[in-house]
Amino acid sequence: MLTGKTAIVTGSTSGIGLAIATTLAMKGARVMLNGFGDAEGALAQVRQHDPGAIYHGADMTRPDEITDMVRTCESLLGRCDILVNNAGIQHVALVEDFPVERWDAIIAINLSSAFHAMRAALPGMKKRNWGRVVNVSSVHGLVASGGKSAYVTAKHGMIGLTKAAALENATTGVTINAICPGWVLTPLVQKQLDDRAAADQVNNEEATRRLLAEKQPSLQFTTPEALGELVVFLCSPAAQNVRGVAWNIDGGWAAQ
Repeated sequence: MLTGKTAIVTGSTSGIGLAIATTLAMKGARVMLNGFGDAEGALAQVRQHDPGAIYHGADMTRPDEITDMVRTCESLLGRCDILVNNAGIQHVALVEDFPVERWDAIIAINLSSAFHAMRAALPGMKKRNWGRVVNVSSVHGLVASGGKSAYVTAKHGMIGLTKAAALENATTGVTINAICPGWVLTPLVQKQLDDRAAADQVNNEEATRRLLAEKQPSLQFTTPEALGELVVFLCSPAAQNVRGVAWNIDGGWAAQ
């Protein structure tokens, strides 16, 4: 389906990003990984489907390194057809207690990095008249939760960036869209469940129910693999006129 296409997935050494990168590789894309996690382990997983998968260690707070990541992809893989801006971090605190350096880091990694990557990748996509940008926002790009001001701000901003860029490219073969997951079962969330089960003195199943019941009406996690399949759909011919959407995959969270 994506044979001959090349993709960059930021923040793809674990969790959602790794699942997206793996799914793209399974569909035939050549993939560049990025992130601060276990690069060798992530490459080993993706190379089961794309033996030529490569890694770039760009720091998502540094625009020059982000540009180099895109240029390296273009040099080593021939071009950048698909850009998935997934890199993100989190910190929870009240606004008045929020460390300034954490605010700056979250805005840089969760929002500004997507702008810098798009700025570098879009000219090549437009020249070839084909490209797909998928920005991983969040249900927190649509609704807010207390204690997450920087994250909510960045994810709302990601949707605004998506819409503006989609309009700029509306008559081209380049589409720009955002996906907005709710609770996704990743290793990080699993640790939160384990901690909650211990704190509440309940089993993992009950801890899961309590967590999901607070926000996600389906009482089911979204899987990283489902997000990968959604990205593949947005890269498919069927989605050629899907432009500037914020596609929530959140078990009904934002419908409330």
